[in-house]
Amino acid sequence: MAKLIALYKQPEDKAAFDEHYNNVHVPITEKIPGLREIKVTKFTGTPMGGEPPYYLMCEMRYDSMEDLQNGMRSEEGKASGKDLMKFAGKLVTLVIGEDDE
Repeated sequence: MAKLIALYKQPEDKAAFDEHYNNVHVPITEKIPGLREIKVTKFTGTPMGGEPPYYLMCEMRYDSMEDLQNGMRSEEGKASGKDLMKFAGKLVTLVIGEDDE
């Protein structure tokens, strides 16, 4: 399974981030062809206490690396990327990975 993982740093306005992320960005992203599943983790702390450096992680899972690449090249993938850069371009780090089987 291939994954596109988005790590978001702490936003200045968490309520505004959550509103856009949940009500605009996720619905756009869910339309990407080949996307199997979206898993979102909101970080709540660190083992030593205090605020974590990241606010949220989103794993977008695909059956294969080819499906992931095709999804990113699709019109829906481009729309998701455009929206991402508009609302969280300074906050997000994107990485690609594969499950170790």
